[in-house]
Amino acid sequence: MQAKAIAKYVRIAPRKARLVIDLIRGKEVGEAVAILRHTAKSASPIIEKVLNSAIANAEHNFSLDVNKLKISEAYVNPGPTLKRFRPRAMGRASRIHKRTSHITVVVSE
Repeated sequence: MQAKAIAKYVRIAPRKARLVIDLIRGKEVGEAVAILRHTAKSASPIIEKVLNSAIANAEHNFSLDVNKLKISEAYVNPGPTLKRFRPRAMGRASRIHKRTSHITVVVSE
């Protein structure tokens, strides 16, 4: 059985979140939580929250053993981009892209 958790429209660039997701892909759940707690990236608390949600889903919905869980899939897809404008010299403006992410974590025994 697989349990899944998805966080959508998270205000972090997918490129930054993928750096953290790559650290935990394929690991045991306890080891992954320990890695996320000690990673000094802004995406790590967000990904830890999604991972904890996937663990809770596995335990509650499918009655899986938490100690045997492993991260089978973990990926970050880009969400919609917020476009903002910043004033520049001589009356011009430049566009700023505030990127969002959809973070998915799948755990299985």
